[in-house]
Amino acid sequence: MMRIDGRTVARDLEQRADVVVIGSGPAGSSVAREATRLGASVVVLEAGPWVDPSDYPLSAFGAMSKMYRSMGASVMLGGAPIPYVQGRMVGGSSPINGAICWRLPRDVHDEWVREDGSLADALAWERLEAITDELEVRLGVAPTDPGVASRKNLLMAQGAEALGLDHRPIRRNVRDCTGLGRCMQGCPKGAKQSVDATLLQDALRDGATVLSSVEVTRIECDRERARTVVGRAKGGGTVRIRAEKAVVVAASAIQSPALLLRSGLRHGPVGRNLQCHPGVSMAGRFSEAVRMWEGATQGHEVTGLRHEGLKFEVLGFGPAVLASRLDGVGTRLSAEIAELDHWLDWGVALRAQARGRVRLHRGQAAVFYRPTTEDVRQLRRGLRVLGEMMLATGAESLSPGVRGVPERLTDVAQLQQLEDTGPKSARAYTMAITHMFGTCRMGRDPATSVVRPDFRHQGVRGLYVADSSVFPGNIGVNPQIPIMAMATLCARRAVGPD
Repeated sequence: MMRIDGRTVARDLEQRADVVVIGSGPAGSSVAREATRLGASVVVLEAGPWVDPSDYPLSAFGAMSKMYRSMGASVMLGGAPIPYVQGRMVGGSSPINGAICWRLPRDVHDEWVREDGSLADALAWERLEAITDELEVRLGVAPTDPGVASRKNLLMAQGAEALGLDHRPIRRNVRDCTGLGRCMQGCPKGAKQSVDATLLQDALRDGATVLSSVEVTRIECDRERARTVVGRAKGGGTVRIRAEKAVVVAASAIQSPALLLRSGLRHGPVGRNLQCHPGVSMAGRFSEAVRMWEGATQGHEVTGLRHEGLKFEVLGFGPAVLASRLDGVGTRLSAEIAELDHWLDWGVALRAQARGRVRLHRGQAAVFYRPTTEDVRQLRRGLRVLGEMMLATGAESLSPGVRGVPERLTDVAQLQQLEDTGPKSARAYTMAITHMFGTCRMGRDPATSVVRPDFRHQGVRGLYVADSSVFPGNIGVNPQIPIMAMATLCARRAVGPD
C-alpha cells in the first residue's frame, strides 16, 4: 500500500507496474481493484488531490474550488453554453455526486446488442449482472432510508402519486447516512461509500500505488504498443510510469479522448459521438418551510416517463446555490432570501438525442454540444411535469428559470403553455450536464469505434479505455454503477493474456 502526493514530488520520478491506470474515479478505481485482485501490480495516476472527509469544505463554493474541475464552471460550447460538472480529486466525481445508484437497464443493453451483435458476448448480460451484484454489496447500495428522506423527498413521492407516475426512493451507496444534505460537498462523516473510501482502498490493501496531484500529459508508444505514461506532478517533477502489461485510460468521457488526442492517438472517431444527459430544474415556493438543504441530498426519483427519456430527481443544494435560482435584486432579492427555507428545487434529466464532440484547444479539452430541437421540446415537457407535481403538493408559485417565460407560474394552464409554446432555443433554458458518454465508443468496426468490444484500443496494443467514453450511447440513468461494472470487465481483459 502506497500513497504518493504529487505536491511533494519536486524531482523526476520513475516507476513501473503491470498495469498503469489513468484516473481514480469509479472506472479507474474499479480497474485498480480488480487488477490487484488478479495479482497484477498497479499504479493509479490522478490529476486531483487526495481529500479526506475531515477536510471537505463547509460551503458549496468552497467545495467547487477545491474538488471540482475548473471550479465546477466547465462549459460545453455550441448553440447554448452549458456547464458540465466533473470532480477533480481522488475518487473522481464519486465523493461529490448525489450517491445515486442505477443498474444498467436491460432495455439499454438490448439496444447496444441490436446495434452491434459483437457486444452480446463481450458485455454478456449475466456477467454484468453478477459483477453489479457484488459491487452493490461492497458499496452498501440500498433505497433511501425514510428516516433521512426529509420533506423535499416525501413531497416528490406525493406529487408523483397525484399524477399517477411510477416513483421510488433513490438507491444510494451510503452507510449510516444521517441526512446532512452535503453530498455535493463531500460527506464530512464519511457515510457516502465513494470509490476513494471503498474500491480504491481495496486496491491499496492489495498493493496498488496511488499518485495524486499528477496531471498525465501523454501516453508514449513503442512499436504500436502503449509503454509509458508521462505526467507532471504538482510539485514540479516529471513522472514516468512504465506499463509492463497494460495502460488503462479511465479519465472520463471528456478527459480520456483529450489525452488520446494529445498523445497523437487519433484512430477512429476519438472525441466524437459525445452524448449527454442535459438537465433542467424547477423551483417551487411552499407556504410551509421545506428546508431543501436538509435530509438525503437526492432521495427520491420519478421513473414513470423513463420510456420517453425523462427521469425526475429531487435536488439538494446548499442555501447559497439555491439562492442563485431566485429572481430580483436588492431589497426584493433580500426578501426572498429571508424565506429561502420555503423553496425547493427538483430536476429532470434527459436522455438526449444530440451528439457533440471533444477537441483539443491549446492541449486542453474543448467540448462542443448543441441540443436538438426535439431535446428542447422534451425538456419543456419535463418542466411541465415538474411544475404539476409541485402544484399538486401545495406549491404556491413556481420559478421555471426560462428566459422569455414569466418569472412566476401559478397554475397548470401556464405550465401547459410553457410546454406547447415555450422558447425553442436551448439558450433560453438553465441547463447543466453531469453524465457524458461515447467519445471513445466500443465496437467491432474500426471505422466507427475507438476501442474493440474487449476495451482494447483498435490500433495500439496494450492500451485500454475503461470509462463511460466507451459506452455505445447514453443510458438515461445515473451511470456510476454501470461504469464500475464495465471497468471491472475491462480489468479482466487487460490483465488476461495479451
